[in-house]
Amino acid sequence: MGSNRRPSVAILVANLPAEKDRRVIRECLSLEAAGFDVTVIAPRGDRSLRILPGSQRTRLRPYPVLLYGSGFVSFAAEFLWSFFWITIRVLGEIVRGRAQAVQVCNPPDVYFPLALLVRALGKPWVFDHHDLSPEVYISRGGEPNPLVSKLLVAFEWLTLRTATAVFATNESFKDNAVRRGVDAAKVTVVRNGPAHAEIAAKAAASGAPADGPHRVVYLGVFGPQDNVEGAVLAAEELIKLRGRTGWRMVLAGDGETAAALRELATERGLTDVVEFTGWLNGPEVDALLRDATVAIQPDLPTRMNQLSTMAKTVEYLGRGVPVVAVDLIETRASVGEAGLYVKNGDPAEFAEAINTLLDDPALRQHMHQVGKERFRDFLSWEHQAEKYIAVWRELLKVPAAAIPAQRQPVDEASRADAP
Repeated sequence: MGSNRRPSVAILVANLPAEKDRRVIRECLSLEAAGFDVTVIAPRGDRSLRILPGSQRTRLRPYPVLLYGSGFVSFAAEFLWSFFWITIRVLGEIVRGRAQAVQVCNPPDVYFPLALLVRALGKPWVFDHHDLSPEVYISRGGEPNPLVSKLLVAFEWLTLRTATAVFATNESFKDNAVRRGVDAAKVTVVRNGPAHAEIAAKAAASGAPADGPHRVVYLGVFGPQDNVEGAVLAAEELIKLRGRTGWRMVLAGDGETAAALRELATERGLTDVVEFTGWLNGPEVDALLRDATVAIQPDLPTRMNQLSTMAKTVEYLGRGVPVVAVDLIETRASVGEAGLYVKNGDPAEFAEAINTLLDDPALRQHMHQVGKERFRDFLSWEHQAEKYIAVWRELLKVPAAAIPAQRQPVDEASRADAP
């Protein structure tokens, strides 16, 4: 590598425009700050963008999108289309000398043929494992097709085994990769979550805002697997415990179940206590969580949820908001004593736990402090960036050097809610 040439990485994303994928944004900013050139190949979003918002030189190479899948056939057509364009784009970057290595982000787990080609060209291929695709398929409800389930497991196996290195979002994802036959030394845990610098300072104490009622907050995507319905029904149960005054449940986000959730709140007569904010940008997220008394993670105890770290929960901890959640493996690993746990995720269980916290300011204050400390000392992106950059330095034989301080992304839209 010439002394005047920066090391370069191409990052491939198939399910989101680059400017909406917060994990990818943080990875790009960390690479850029450490002296790498980055190109992101992703579905076209904002047509006016040429570089990644918040970055100085991270190039965007979007590809056109014809459709987004809603069934198996349309999903297959969507991903064949994206595979074609991603292949064209990444080979173009390699030919131009702008991709000495490639990172692919899932879903889907279909790019292993391209991995073999890129590795045959002598380039490292890194898999950034965002989702457990077989478990996501099962979690979306209905009767899963056994053939589709087996196919997804096979694709995951091939995706993991053809990678030079793997980034796992938690220890459970790492264990999954090792069970699929990946050498543990090739798997590095790089967790999801905001940088400490991204988060506005929260009030020293956790409690109801001075000018209004307690706010019980959900921040995330409204999808079939997210059980936001459980949060709405928990509000109904909470009315039985403490009436309709002195608190509100605020559901911030959007997704395919949003209309049904609004209808549910109306049918149950909950519109006076349940508020839907829609999709929020970064400052709005900060303002919401700064005034939150309690946050709810309503995910049910499915295999996917047991093994997943919810990005929304790390957002809660970063602001010191006490969390009510089902006692899931990776949720407890992240939240620790900053959470109050329920067994099954029934609405009545959630309501009872929320009610307990609303009545106990001392417990909330303890959980607030624990959450802030866990985020500061363990979960924040600054800690993850060190491990992330170290892998790239090793793969591309870049001499070790201190990683510059991480800058706060200026793309506030990229900091809207996520699951």
